[in-house]
Order: sequence, then C-alpha cells, then structure tokens
Amino acid sequence: MAYRNKTYACFDGDTDMRYFNLLKAWHANDRFDFSYFDAHGLTQARDSSTEESIKRSLRERLNNTREFLLLIGENTKNLYRFVRWEIEVALKLDLPIIAVNLNGMREMDAKLCPPILKDELAIHIPFGQKIMDYALDRWPEQHEKQKKLGKSSPFLYPVTVYKQLGL
Repeated sequence: MAYRNKTYACFDGDTDMRYFNLLKAWHANDRFDFSYFDAHGLTQARDSSTEESIKRSLRERLNNTREFLLLIGENTKNLYRFVRWEIEVALKLDLPIIAVNLNGMREMDAKLCPPILKDELAIHIPFGQKIMDYALDRWPEQHEKQKKLGKSSPFLYPVTVYKQLGL
C-alpha cells in the first residue's frame, strides 16, 4: 500500500480553478503557514483522454490520498460526470472529507452541497487559508475519532475554533 500523504482537491474546473490555484500559491509562499501536498501531481490525465482513462488516473490519485478536499461553488452539486464520481470514490475509500464552502458558510450549505454528501461525515468550513490549514492538519484524525463514536453526519467546527484562529 502506498504512503498516503496527499490532499485530493475536487472542484468545478470550469468556474472554480482560481480557488485551486490559490491553494497551491499559499503552499508555495513562505509568508503563509499552509501545508498542501497536491495529489494531482501524481499522475497525468490529459483532456483528450477517454472518460475511462481519466477516471483510472483519478482513482490512482485517490488511492494515494490522505484527505479529500471538496471546493463547493455555485455549480458543484450539478456536476455528475466527474465530481460526483470523485465523491463516491472518496466515500468508498473512507477518506476524510473537508467540504469547503466558497461562499463563506461555516456549516453545510444545504442549497449548494452535493446531495451525495449531505448525510455523510464531513467537516464543512468556509474557504480561507487559516481554517483550511487547521482542517487539513486535524480533520483526518478527528474523522477517525468521530467514526469510532458512531458519528456519520455533517460536522462543523464550533465558534471557539474560529476565534482561536482569529477569524
């Protein structure tokens, strides 16, 4: 089994690419304390590939993933071809899911959250460097603890966590 130390980011590539690029920029910038190890750098999936070969490549990335970061924008819940499939695979692999609301909500946004994720154990947070770094560092372990306690529904951080981070 491969060592799982990567973060798999799932998002609407047509409208939310800037948020994905910002994750990489935060990690590359020494002025930010942001640890993001991109699973997408593991294998290549070309746009001209067949859906089957793209999914094979994505599954390989997911198999080497520590956590699954879902960037939730305006259209995410409507994307079935890849986004829903990626979420399904993450759930089957029991990956800790960090659902990041691009609209700033600190809890599950029932209007925008993909239906497949609404009743699943996932932490729901707003897009932001500090809270995302906090979740990336802590959610995988918290996810395991929550599962052992029998929890299987959406999770959110209390106000005290945001205050601790200065948010």
